[in-house]
Amino acid sequence: MYEYEDPSRWAPEPVRSRGKLTLLFLASVVFFPVLVVVWLAVFAVLLAVGVLTEVIAAFSDRYERGFMTLMDRTLDPLAGLARWCVTWPELLHEGDTAYYRARVDKKIARATARASAPARPNRAKPPVACSLGRRTYRGVGAGYVAEAARAHGWETQPSDVRKEVRLAWAAAAYPAPR
Repeated sequence: MYEYEDPSRWAPEPVRSRGKLTLLFLASVVFFPVLVVVWLAVFAVLLAVGVLTEVIAAFSDRYERGFMTLMDRTLDPLAGLARWCVTWPELLHEGDTAYYRARVDKKIARATARASAPARPNRAKPPVACSLGRRTYRGVGAGYVAEAARAHGWETQPSDVRKEVRLAWAAAAYPAPR
């Protein structure tokens, strides 16, 4: 945690009521498929426009950058609409800190295994950064993520803990001696 950040952001989220979660889950079951269909339709339209204007993009870098910015500005807010949705595991395990601790530990262990894997020839290097979304650590708080990550050799990066906690593999900053 950084000194300039509010410590209450790193604490666990308050437990939501069972009735509210049930209503949000039922709304999610109805809303999420509609959102996916709308996202896919918008993506298909943008892809079709992109294919039709490929000739312009071949001659103009400015057009291509502008079109990519348009896609980002159109599709990202649509994907962000689903943040209020409640998943089945969230409905079942709301308030269960042991479940969320196990979930955080599992994700950090998986990221550690990937980051510490030796580089294979002619392959991409292992990822040295990862992020854990708020759904992963909601019941234990971002402070627990920082502690667990530090124990595995990760360093926290500046991030908005209301959305995610970004981590960087500390061993990647220092190359191994030969």
